[in-house]
Amino acid sequence: MEIVKKVVIAGHFGVGKTSLVSRFVHQKFSDQYLTTIGVKIDKKVIELEGATVKMMLWDIAGESSAMKIPKKYLAGAHGLFYVFDLSREETYRNLDTDLFELNKSLNGNPAIVLGNKSDLVEETFIEKLHSSIATDFKITSAKSGENVEEAFLQLAKEML
Repeated sequence: MEIVKKVVIAGHFGVGKTSLVSRFVHQKFSDQYLTTIGVKIDKKVIELEGATVKMMLWDIAGESSAMKIPKKYLAGAHGLFYVFDLSREETYRNLDTDLFELNKSLNGNPAIVLGNKSDLVEETFIEKLHSSIATDFKITSAKSGENVEEAFLQLAKEML
């Protein structure tokens, strides 16, 4: 039996949303920055806990605030990744407010916060950031592949 799950990937401009999806779906990374306009939809089928899960990945254009994300993109989402760039404070400065707004549209479905671009910052900085931000987040690097597969599989499990 195939289970279809819609996953929205949201966050500021240039945080690596498209690169994370590309790494997960195609096992590829490109240094070229291409702006996403509107929404780009990819899919990946995985086997998980005896079920076939088709993850429909909605990579939405970056916005400086969750309030600016069109609600139609969030409608029917079974899960969400909120991605920020570990090397750019402006992408996580309003993290709690953005998550509060996004959770209104999620109807209790799971959300995972990803601190991306770990390859650009020191480990000590990441440790400090973990202690200064109230929201729990997972460290990823689309470039190196660090924790990318694990994050997507974790969300898939939480959606089942």
